[in-house]
Amino acid sequence: MPLLEGCSRGMASPWSADAPTIIMMAKTDLSITANLNMASQMKRNETLQDGIHMLIDRMIGAIGARAEDQRKLLLMAPVFFICGIAEMLNYNGFMTLFNQRLGSEYLPYVYAAEAVILPLEAWLLSSLAGRLPKPQLMRTMYGIMLGIVAVNAAVLLSFQLLDFELLWYYPVLFVFSNFVVRQQTILLWSLAVDTCQTQQAKRLMPIFVGAATLGGVAAGLLAQGISLAFGPETIYAAGAVLLAVAWRNYNRVIARYLVPLSLKTEAAREEAPALTTGQVFMQALHSPFLLIVILLMTLMPALYFLMEYEFLNVTRVYFETEQQFSRYFGFITMLLFVLAFLLQTVSGKLMAKLGASQMLTAIAGIYVLSFACAFALVGSSAALPIISTGYMLLYLLLYYSAEPSYQLFFKTFPLAHRDSYRYASQGIAASAGIMLGAALQFLHSGLSLSWTMLSLVGLIGSAVLLVMAWLGRKFYMRELVGSVQSAGELDLAEQFEELVRNPAAIAQVRGMLKDGSDSAKEIALQIIQRMDNPRDLPMLLKLIDDLNPRIRNGAVRAMNVSQADLSAMVKVAAFLEDPDDELRAEGVRQIGKMKHMEPQALYFLRQKLLDRHPAVVAEAVKAMYSFHNAPSFEACAEVIDRILDEGGQASVYICRVVAELKLISFVPKIERLADDAHPAARIAAVECLGHLKEVSLLPKLLRGLPTMDQEMTRTSLDYFVRLGNAAVEPLLEQLKGAHPKRWTVAIQALAQLLPEEDIRAKLIDEACNRLTELEQAETYSSAFHAIRRADLSQLSVLRWQEVRLLIMEGAWSLLGGLADEQVMEAVRKASGDPDEEIRSNGWEVLAEGVGDRRLSQKLLAVLEGMDVRTDAEPDVLKARETIQEALHGSDDWWREMAAAALAAESEGSVMSQEQQMMGRLNKVVFLREVPYFADLSLEELGLIANIAEECVYPDDAKLLERGEPNPAMYVIVDGNVELTSISAAGWEGTIGVLGTGDVCGVTSAIDGTPSTVTAQSLLGDVRVLKLEGDAVSRLIRLYPEIGIGLLRASFARIRLLEEMMMRIDS
Repeated sequence: MPLLEGCSRGMASPWSADAPTIIMMAKTDLSITANLNMASQMKRNETLQDGIHMLIDRMIGAIGARAEDQRKLLLMAPVFFICGIAEMLNYNGFMTLFNQRLGSEYLPYVYAAEAVILPLEAWLLSSLAGRLPKPQLMRTMYGIMLGIVAVNAAVLLSFQLLDFELLWYYPVLFVFSNFVVRQQTILLWSLAVDTCQTQQAKRLMPIFVGAATLGGVAAGLLAQGISLAFGPETIYAAGAVLLAVAWRNYNRVIARYLVPLSLKTEAAREEAPALTTGQVFMQALHSPFLLIVILLMTLMPALYFLMEYEFLNVTRVYFETEQQFSRYFGFITMLLFVLAFLLQTVSGKLMAKLGASQMLTAIAGIYVLSFACAFALVGSSAALPIISTGYMLLYLLLYYSAEPSYQLFFKTFPLAHRDSYRYASQGIAASAGIMLGAALQFLHSGLSLSWTMLSLVGLIGSAVLLVMAWLGRKFYMRELVGSVQSAGELDLAEQFEELVRNPAAIAQVRGMLKDGSDSAKEIALQIIQRMDNPRDLPMLLKLIDDLNPRIRNGAVRAMNVSQADLSAMVKVAAFLEDPDDELRAEGVRQIGKMKHMEPQALYFLRQKLLDRHPAVVAEAVKAMYSFHNAPSFEACAEVIDRILDEGGQASVYICRVVAELKLISFVPKIERLADDAHPAARIAAVECLGHLKEVSLLPKLLRGLPTMDQEMTRTSLDYFVRLGNAAVEPLLEQLKGAHPKRWTVAIQALAQLLPEEDIRAKLIDEACNRLTELEQAETYSSAFHAIRRADLSQLSVLRWQEVRLLIMEGAWSLLGGLADEQVMEAVRKASGDPDEEIRSNGWEVLAEGVGDRRLSQKLLAVLEGMDVRTDAEPDVLKARETIQEALHGSDDWWREMAAAALAAESEGSVMSQEQQMMGRLNKVVFLREVPYFADLSLEELGLIANIAEECVYPDDAKLLERGEPNPAMYVIVDGNVELTSISAAGWEGTIGVLGTGDVCGVTSAIDGTPSTVTAQSLLGDVRVLKLEGDAVSRLIRLYPEIGIGLLRASFARIRLLEEMMMRIDS
């Protein structure tokens, strides 16, 4: 009892007077300790989670992917890995069974049968593709393959269990299983291509290839392990089980990515008619290049089939039992895919170094070497390793290196017919290759040709292949040079690497500068620019006097002046006085690259600091800063200060320079420029501060979001995203009760800034609540209508439509942050499609819970509510309650409408027209009915209402005087205005009489010209809204969308005037 003894010796007894205090202190200490432990545990958990996320991000980055690829990678990589195992287990199983039980001497007959079946197979698959939607086709194909393998596995296991055998079954097994192996590869790559956008595909495809290759390695190990205790039937059945295991992820990939993407509809477009196989064959007879390509695609697989035949027969001799054969075949499979994995790591570099044509020549050389070794050693004890090595090499080179090279060959054909040439050539080569391979195998199985002689036939065929590859390289370069004259920019980029490897081709390109057309010269200049060779400078200097400014500009841009001498500099400097602004700017860039002649370069550049165009000045500033010369910095600073102080369009170019060079000292002036009257200057200032990660503008932009135009809104969003973590907390603080536009932009920025778990924790509930508020706000219109305020009801509908677009934009952005961006864009388009079937398909994807189930289904509820909206009008009491809710809502427009409606009710009657026109809201109600302002949004109408002054003119008062400056435009609220003018003959006449809703004085008020008509009140007082021209012009500068809306209205009036004149003439 040590505790009690301690108490008795020196500690207070629990029963003493201080015991309650001691007990309370003990409890407090325990509570504090527990809280500290809990906080420490939570901290450790958070640290562990952060560590896991960092580890995952590093792993993803290490394999060349990005964080946004994680979801797709985790779903699809296992599919490729498991299916890679399944494919090779199936292949191991049926090849072992066929080779050991029936005999490889029957292989030629089976391949001949396959060659006959291939066209039927292609017809069947194309028929399925034409009848089924892509997702259903992908599921059907996988189901067919799984069914074939499962049925075959059941038959094989039944045979094994019953100790029963049918020899004729093994050719059937071979044909059907080979179909699965062939189509499985095509199916998986098709899925990857269809679900990954172009840039993402470039990142993920190597990973998928690696996963499939590692699957092959794993299959080799599994086959060796299984064969120790079981037969090839079990190996085959294991492949079927793995295919079934991969089905779950495969189906999820289709549901999550392919189904939404298949909702996209493309506008119908005319396409060039596809070429038939017969047309391509006839074309090949007249085109040596196309003929060589088809022959290469035919002979290379045929020789591989011959080597495969030798491999199967040699291994059959060395390994008599199925277990031994399966184990060795598994070892070869493992070794094969290890080599394939290693090849993938260097294949890109090899292709970049050798190019497509030289790659095929090198492959043909390895074919020759493999068959030469087989010819020399097939009868010796080294036959097994030699033939096995040849088999592995030819397999790797054919399927991993030759196929990509063929695809590059087809880049030389016209784009309109490129796919036709590709598919028709592949169809011809596939059938002919199998038939030729079967014929080569038949030389032994049918004509009893010896293995040595068969290897000699293969050696001769390989030599023919090498000759054809060498000829093909020559024809390819000739076609390539010819095709660049009509190539697009993308094709040119792909073909460039092939061109630079061939001196003859480059010589032809340079010759195009002398004898080619202007378009050919431009293409040649693009190629020479990419080569960036200083030795091309003299040739390019000869083009500076070309009459075509595009040629002169291209020549200057293509120059490498790193080794230019003074005379070359003088010639380039001649561009600095060219009347073309773009040519002068390009000349400045080239002078700035002449670092080896710094004094002379700075001399020319200082002169351009005073150029008449700001783009040239900006280039001069950048060039001078690149010399790191202190006096140059001072001269540049003076120019930057001057232009930033002036503001306007010129400051746009300097803002970009400040951002690019990170000139922090100019930040205060850039901040002031954010208030410039010129819209482009304001946008450039915000972009610049975003690149510099300056947070000073953040509060101001957040406040101004509700009244920003579209371009400034996009720029502000980009600014928030560029600030990164510094913008997260201020944006989160803005969400509660924020203006709809401010809320949407904050959500869009946070969706890009926050990780997925933070989006779910901090933004999903907020978005769902906003969508709920949006559903409630839909009832405001009917509530206003119930209390006899049709004007506010219409205005409420207009506002609801604007808010709906904003809130749903934010919700879609969140879903895009939680799911694949390409998928969400497809779902979004489909969900708003006018076609009912497409729209319902998009809604079905939302119902499945894409991205986040709660938000997705809430968004669907709003969309469905819009589709089935009823106009049921509530009773007056319920309507007043709804309006009271609007009065306390987050939107200022609905609050203002509710306040106006309740104020009118409290006075007992609707206000008179004169009273209504006194407030902003009633001005907006009226302006909305004026045709001239019909294209403006509610926010824009509110801005117009803020500058509108209500005026009353007595009878016969003049609003406009012909020939006099007019400072304002007028919108007639009540009364009549007569327009008069004087004709060329000198008589005065009435042009027309304007009434309520008409506008006069627009042109003269905005452009400041004298009025061409006289406008005066007619038959009594006239009440108008007066808009000062300067105020309207300022609004147009600040909010270009208003100017666009007014421009549309002006065009409509011009069209109406033209129609009236045509009627008068007729």
